[in-house]
Amino acid sequence: MATIPFDAALLDGYRAVQESGAGPMSLERLPTIRTEDAAEVPTLDELRQGGRFEVTSVSVPGASGASETELVICTPAAVAGPAVSRPVLYFVHGGGYFSGDPRHLFFIEPLLDEAERLGASLISAGYRLAPEHPYPAPLDDVYAGLLWTAEHAAELGLDADRIVVAGTSAGGGLAAALSLLVRDKGGPRLAGQLLMCPMLDDRNDSASAHQMDGVDVWDRSWNGFGWKALLGSECGTPGVSPYAAPARATDLSGLPPAFIDVGSAETLRDEAVAYADRIWRAGGSAELHVWSGGYHTFDLVVPDAAISRAARQARRSWLDRVLAAA
Repeated sequence: MATIPFDAALLDGYRAVQESGAGPMSLERLPTIRTEDAAEVPTLDELRQGGRFEVTSVSVPGASGASETELVICTPAAVAGPAVSRPVLYFVHGGGYFSGDPRHLFFIEPLLDEAERLGASLISAGYRLAPEHPYPAPLDDVYAGLLWTAEHAAELGLDADRIVVAGTSAGGGLAAALSLLVRDKGGPRLAGQLLMCPMLDDRNDSASAHQMDGVDVWDRSWNGFGWKALLGSECGTPGVSPYAAPARATDLSGLPPAFIDVGSAETLRDEAVAYADRIWRAGGSAELHVWSGGYHTFDLVVPDAAISRAARQARRSWLDRVLAAA
């Protein structure tokens, strides 16, 4: 580890994560991972945080009609009500495509803070998990949830012209895919895409993926397992859809403004940087931050570190600007 430039304030958190989940990911470990995740999922009442938020859960029809998608709607109590036209943070949780939950505070707590500050509603979207439900099931689910949100915006007190899709890790990949999909389908209009340490490339073969193998808390073993769970035998082959792995897209023009951030010491660094670069080359808007010494989800693991506060502030500034411009 001496050759890897981790931020010193993140080291204790890094060691704790490594001790709790060290070793390669495998299908045999999946039930344990999901059980551990489920134990940390709060109730809706706990999400209300003593009346700070109004929280509801709705099940909406899936894209195919054969499934339902859970949306957890969190609105600051001070701005709740149908008469207000609130911006929307439409959030997709992480978990490598194979785990996670839309209520999980590990992922949504920073977005709850932003929703309260902005007077926005946070809508956290659930989706079916791989490998039981491979691509396109997760994307179908979050797309169906987005369509429902836009269609019901007026009755919910939401501003359909100020929807920002956001996601962390696998959720960041799904948010990027969702931005591509709605561009190609002609809507709903998105004000921006907030991609936090996003999983974008199923090939799992970048320089940073090799450099951080066995080092980052999300290394090639875990990343590869997630992509293979999502794509099965198609993973890494030439025909993978850009709606599954957005790095495969040949056209990144016409996308909503993007905020992309990633740690310098994480597996996903190079694919995030390349994605921002390709948006710029296509004439689009992308703000890129590579946080020196950061590993995967460092700001969630050690939220009080100076680097984590800086990351949240950068996202906050970008959100203010894209919502003001919408």
